[in-house]
Amino acid sequence: MKHWNIQVRGKVQKVFFRASTKAVADQLGVKGFVMNKPDGSVYIEAEGNTFGLESLLEFCQEGPEGAIVESVDYQEVGALQGFKNFEVIKKIN
Repeated sequence: MKHWNIQVRGKVQKVFFRASTKAVADQLGVKGFVMNKPDGSVYIEAEGNTFGLESLLEFCQEGPEGAIVESVDYQEVGALQGFKNFEVIKKIN
């Protein structure tokens, strides 16, 4: 199990990016969350096996129909959070 933080930039809000990410993560067995950021990007924290995380990252590079992904950055973080499922966070903190 690994923990990745993923930042997706471009036209990635108001195109169902979060809902699509959740659907893909659920199919892959990846746990964590996705949220919109005030700067217009989408932020994801994801935990899973290498295949699941790489597949999720591959999805993020294209996104759902209507998205225009300009960049995807990710970082592997050492500590696992032990997420129970994959959630869409609605409000920006």
